[in-house]
Amino acid sequence: MAAEEKKQARSAKLMQLTMRYFERKGYKVERDVRLDGYSGTSRKFDLIVRKGRVTQAVWVREWRRTIGVNVIINLDKASSDAGLSNPMIIGGKFSDHAKSYANRRRMTLLTKRRLSLSLRT
Repeated sequence: MAAEEKKQARSAKLMQLTMRYFERKGYKVERDVRLDGYSGTSRKFDLIVRKGRVTQAVWVREWRRTIGVNVIINLDKASSDAGLSNPMIIGGKFSDHAKSYANRRRMTLLTKRRLSLSLRT
């Protein structure tokens, strides 16, 4: 199996895990959604999750490296432009700067480990 195929397989696995997590929590899940932002730019989100009146954007990032603050800022800008609040990002590890920015902006950072542990119970 080539390196690119392994990467795609890991990414697909994390996406399935993420979708199961949200469905179990009672969310309605849409995959690979494009929304037009107020700026006129088309914004792409891995998932849009809905529960009651709340609609949130989700990015899923299966990277071997730590997810930095720049990725968190980009998600924040994209979701704000699309009229969505409190976006979420799923990944392996997050930098301290990413965590503190997300905390200030009321964004949710979930690790793959936390998703797995939550689904076991």
